[in-house]
Amino acid sequence: MITKALIHAHPDFVAVATDDIQKGEEIVAVFMDDDKQTSVRSKEDIALGHKIALRNIGKGEKVIEYGDVIGAATKDIATGEHVHVHNLKSLRWQ
Repeated sequence: MITKALIHAHPDFVAVATDDIQKGEEIVAVFMDDDKQTSVRSKEDIALGHKIALRNIGKGEKVIEYGDVIGAATKDIATGEHVHVHNLKSLRWQ
């Protein structure tokens, strides 16, 4: 498997793609704080710089990145799905 994503902190629900990820591809994601690795199979194409879900996230659930809440899921998100503005709403200005 190829390392194609970075995870900022252990509590994070998402990893950031460091290369384009193809649907069906199993990739390695590396934790930036200790270099531990995990793997995930992509359910869709994910572009460089976009997020991939590391776990199932329920509609309305707060999404964690950088160890902090970055928004809430606007629909159920399955492990391996693309996480972006189509299924994540910022909570910054609420």
